[in-house]
Amino acid sequence: MTTTLPDRSATAAPATDAHALTGKRRIAFAAFVDENYLPGFLALLRSLALSNPGVCEDFVVLHDDLKPGSIAKIRALHPRIVLRRVDADRYDTYKKGDQDNYLVRKAYFILDVFRLREYDTVITLDTDMVVLGDLGELLRLREGLAAVPQFFYGQHKLNSGLLVIQREYLSDEFCARLDRCGREGDYELDKHDQGILNSVLDGDFVRLDPRYNFVKRRLSGDLPVPEDTAILHFTGRHKPWQGGEAGYGQAEDRWREFELSDAEFQAAYLALPGGLHQDLVVHYGTAHVRRTGDVETARKVAAAHIASGDYQDAVDILSGVRIPVDDAWPHEVLGHALMSVSRYEEAKARLLLAAAAPNRAATAYARLAQIAWVHGEDTEALRYATAGISVDPTHRAGRLWAQRAGAVPAQEQGSPEDQLAHVAFYMDRQGNAGDKLLPESVRLAFDPDTTSRRWHPVHAHRLFDESALRRVNARRGLVIGGGGLFIPDTMPNGNSAWQWNVPDDLLDRIDVPIAVYAVGFNAFDGQSYRAGRFRESLRLLVERSSFFGLRNHGSIEKVRGMLPARLHDRVRFQPCPTTVTRQLVAGWQDPVRRDDTILINAAYDRAGLRFGHDYDHFLAQMAKAVRDLGELAEVRCVAHSLDDEKMAFDLRRAHGISLPVVPMYDFDNDAIRDLYARTKLVIGMRGHAGMIPFGCGTPIISLISHPKMAYFLRDIERPEWGVSVHERHLADLLVERAKDLLADHDRTVADVHGRQRELWKVTEANAADLRVILGG
Repeated sequence: MTTTLPDRSATAAPATDAHALTGKRRIAFAAFVDENYLPGFLALLRSLALSNPGVCEDFVVLHDDLKPGSIAKIRALHPRIVLRRVDADRYDTYKKGDQDNYLVRKAYFILDVFRLREYDTVITLDTDMVVLGDLGELLRLREGLAAVPQFFYGQHKLNSGLLVIQREYLSDEFCARLDRCGREGDYELDKHDQGILNSVLDGDFVRLDPRYNFVKRRLSGDLPVPEDTAILHFTGRHKPWQGGEAGYGQAEDRWREFELSDAEFQAAYLALPGGLHQDLVVHYGTAHVRRTGDVETARKVAAAHIASGDYQDAVDILSGVRIPVDDAWPHEVLGHALMSVSRYEEAKARLLLAAAAPNRAATAYARLAQIAWVHGEDTEALRYATAGISVDPTHRAGRLWAQRAGAVPAQEQGSPEDQLAHVAFYMDRQGNAGDKLLPESVRLAFDPDTTSRRWHPVHAHRLFDESALRRVNARRGLVIGGGGLFIPDTMPNGNSAWQWNVPDDLLDRIDVPIAVYAVGFNAFDGQSYRAGRFRESLRLLVERSSFFGLRNHGSIEKVRGMLPARLHDRVRFQPCPTTVTRQLVAGWQDPVRRDDTILINAAYDRAGLRFGHDYDHFLAQMAKAVRDLGELAEVRCVAHSLDDEKMAFDLRRAHGISLPVVPMYDFDNDAIRDLYARTKLVIGMRGHAGMIPFGCGTPIISLISHPKMAYFLRDIERPEWGVSVHERHLADLLVERAKDLLADHDRTVADVHGRQRELWKVTEANAADLRVILGG
């Protein structure tokens, strides 16, 4: 019988909006589009994709009355179209001079872009433009309102065809200034929206290079378009789609490069080399596959779906085309997709076909080894991994699976009736240091003996089958956790859609008490989730659990939002045990003296979701911060995983800064705790680069690129200990807060201890309930 006890914590849950928590910039393009200028806008969309194939942001289409057929044409060219009808009546009050007609009236409509409130940066493009070059510089702009000065009127006035608008201008206050100027007519009446902007700004804008708004008039006499032109602007009355204008033949030829049918455009995009955006590959490639049945395009679309976590979509697109037997790469990708939805036998067949080709064999064998390992077949897994390594001795995944399959399992010393089964992600040697420490920390919260005398390990990523069920039901209970197990893309499976690979029917047949302990909802902002499968597995897990504790209130709110109301009260707060390490480790002693060091950690898994377009900004700010922090203590880079060393490499490459690297991925658990206990300050991006040092009594500052650290800091009522990686003045804030925390270090440490005591009270209260549930 399942015993469920109420949640003893009453801490208010924080807001869970990921953007608000991480500060990740929301960027959009925008244009005003009408039926007359629709051909120009369609060419603009094609040119944007072909010139910047790795860019896919929202595109806000401001319009007055577009036809449904026109909207369909627009949507066919971009997957993230946002339609916004302009407030046309507003502009009837503007003074328009003698040209009071629709063409003049619509010129003001682009001013509606300043009424957008959903974005931090908006880039406006005129419908008579085409994009010819990289717009990365515009996407990385962070401050002010940027534009190209007018060609004929000097540097004081901007050309409004291209604007890069930051948050401070997307405001009610700035819109009121525009409206006031428009009503009073205090601007050049024949310049319309451009006149209003120039009157209000009075030259106060960020000057961009003319190549970002290169006006056609500069090419009079049929001059060629300069090679470095990023945006070509066909100003004037005669547009290329209306027949053009004499004397601009070479410029109009550039426009006609983008006068393509949908089929021609899709084929052109998909033929581009590398660096394609996943959403664009899916959008254009799906239509292309439906029309042509092209296997190579289907492979690209499937790979994009896999990268986005949409594994069933990957299966569907490749299953819908005929793959030749000897076409190895599509078979390998389909095998990957099939194993990700737990269709393992079908996956094996595809991967064996792929393994016949030397250029795909290493990857195919590594995936076959993974499938065998998931099923507990270590000998077969080692055979496959060895076969892959024989093809490519440097193949990292193959070596990993060989290591896992060849590991000698720990000898169980206890009897089943004295043991708890423990589902966790058991990290490999040289794996993530935080995940390596976590299972032991969870066990310490239940029993000072963390060995096999008292615990039976169940690896979350191995298929939970009938034999695993028998082993668990022979124990006195099952503990699941901790860590961010609720994430879709770490060892994906179709049984649960989260990290524990457990089918519903087997989960429902566990007849010992289940305790979900300090688990986190770990999905990134913008990360895809197979919501239906996950919700069903989650609902069953909560129903079957006697204790269901999540490690922060943000996760609690996220998970409650996926459950029926009747189950909400079962979800309670249980802090990550790493945050109360000082209370859990027997004989813990705080250091008498600390090393004169500041440790910095940055994470690079899912870098696009962490940094967006702001990595260069982050790196430059960290370079400045490291220089200034070096005056306070010795700064070192602490790497929880091998990939974390990238920050040290990039700081040296881009900014000439050398940082000592601490390879924490090679440390055992005692060494991890010891290092974090002895340093003065940890500035960390990974969740456990904050929680572990905090639990060891060390002050922290979190580099927030994921909501979970903001959740944690709110739970301990110290949100000021976090700084977004997207913060404009990241370096100054980091140094200021570091100085504040280090100024009276004893006081700061005492504050950490005080915050920790509050988490320990919750942990102790939950421990009392768990003793009732599990016995002992």
